[in-house]
Amino acid sequence: MSGAHHHHDHDHGHGHAHHHHAPASFGRAFAIGIALNTAFVAVEAVYGVLAGSMALVADAGHNLSDVLSLAVAWAASVLATRPPSARFTYGYKSSSILAALFNAALLMIALGAILVETIHRLIAPQPVAAGPVMVVAAIGIAINTATALLFLRGREHDINIRGAYLHMASDAAVSAGVVAAGALISVTGAWWIDPVTSLVIVGVIAWGTWGLAKDSLKMGLHGVPASVDGHAVEHHLEALPGVSAVHDLHIWPMSTTETAMTAHLVMPAGHPGDAFLTSLAHTLEHDFGICHATVQIETTDHAGHACAPACQPRTKVA
Repeated sequence: MSGAHHHHDHDHGHGHAHHHHAPASFGRAFAIGIALNTAFVAVEAVYGVLAGSMALVADAGHNLSDVLSLAVAWAASVLATRPPSARFTYGYKSSSILAALFNAALLMIALGAILVETIHRLIAPQPVAAGPVMVVAAIGIAINTATALLFLRGREHDINIRGAYLHMASDAAVSAGVVAAGALISVTGAWWIDPVTSLVIVGVIAWGTWGLAKDSLKMGLHGVPASVDGHAVEHHLEALPGVSAVHDLHIWPMSTTETAMTAHLVMPAGHPGDAFLTSLAHTLEHDFGICHATVQIETTDHAGHACAPACQPRTKVA
């Protein structure tokens, strides 16, 4: 964090801090998850055809979409660690937000495909080879649960990891539903149990997917992260010694794990010095989880509002 002069015609200082922690690496979890699920997709598709079970074939397609989602989430987590460049001054941190959005959309599409198949089976129930279906689905429970557990510890702090976790957990739920439906069908002979069970599972997965979609969309629109109380940050800045006003306060997610903030502090007595800025950066990170803070000091209340009009587009000189 350092003091500097801004390009405006009034004197004030800048403070900037990058105190942040590297996100936990889930490379091994992604590699194991992709390998296990790719193998299972092949087995499930083959046995689905052999058993004449469209339910298994459809679930294999759903699992294939999950393999793709894991690959996307992994690529984004790797890109997020790339250093900044002249073109991408924040690096590729936001790629994890794009991956979360993509995975939410992919989950919705997969749910739509399952829903269409389920409605079709409700209208025209078809025979199900309950035995083979139950065995393969049981294997699916084990594989998907194991993969979901690999992402369990990161789901609360990283929405990209949460997307991967939801994909795997939803697959485990689908497989559990298929086993339960297969058991009931083998006892009762009622084929309609399969699509009704699928409807319940779709509803449960859709609820979790909607939460992921909402949170990732808010991040994509640079909304204040749910983990940060924007009003509390503003009140804290206003209460700092020597601060008479706060304006142009912006808080947004740089990635699914890092938060940035910029603010203009009006301090009539002048620049408070680097110690003030360093202390503020520490407090913002420790108390509010804001690891990239840029603070601009102004000495008059009206000065900073010159920034208010919308920026005019610049003509690029060839």
